[in-house]
Amino acid sequence: MIRYARADEADDILRFWKVAGEDTDRHDSVQAYLALVERDPEALLVAEIDGELAGTLIAGWDGWRAHLYRLAVHPGHRRKGIGRALIERAEERFASFGAFRADAMVLHDNELAHHAWGAAGYGVQPQWGRWVKPLR
Repeated sequence: MIRYARADEADDILRFWKVAGEDTDRHDSVQAYLALVERDPEALLVAEIDGELAGTLIAGWDGWRAHLYRLAVHPGHRRKGIGRALIERAEERFASFGAFRADAMVLHDNELAHHAWGAAGYGVQPQWGRWVKPLR
């Protein structure tokens, strides 16, 4: 089952990302989680199996572009189609807004993610680079 994340499960989702997501320098916090869920209650998709958290994907829409972040599937549930189902649901969301393209944030070293995104039809766009400036 795929549903939208709820404000009351911030701690559970943050813990899940540590187990299922790649270990990076992200500055996750309950406050940041709540800001996302309050700003766009349908942006964070959650997959469940038998009532247990199995996967997540943030499908962000800024009114201009469709962005995908935090595709994470629990290690015990990988290769069961959960990631693909989350991506398809996100694409349906974007299509309802009239989006014509979606981009996904994928770490260069995350080979597992490369396979998942490639299987869903996504590919590296070599002519673009991501420029980043920490704000805090």
